[in-house]
Amino acid sequence: MVTTPELIHGYIQNGLACTHLEVEGDGQHFSAVIVSPAFAGKSRIQRHQIVYAALGDRMREEIHALSMKTLTPEEYQG
Repeated sequence: MVTTPELIHGYIQNGLACTHLEVEGDGQHFSAVIVSPAFAGKSRIQRHQIVYAALGDRMREEIHALSMKTLTPEEYQG
């Protein structure tokens, strides 16, 4: 199965309440802008761990490179 930005978008959306979510990629490398109230008060590492938890085993098996920008709704409105 080929991993697409749309698949990753769905995985994140199903595992994490997002107010904004963009995923781009070429099948190998992906980038995401993820905006969620769950990130409030969390460090950048903790925010990434929340996303990894939402992706589960797919992070090891399907998704090899994912760069993330993780923001709270307040940070996103900036």
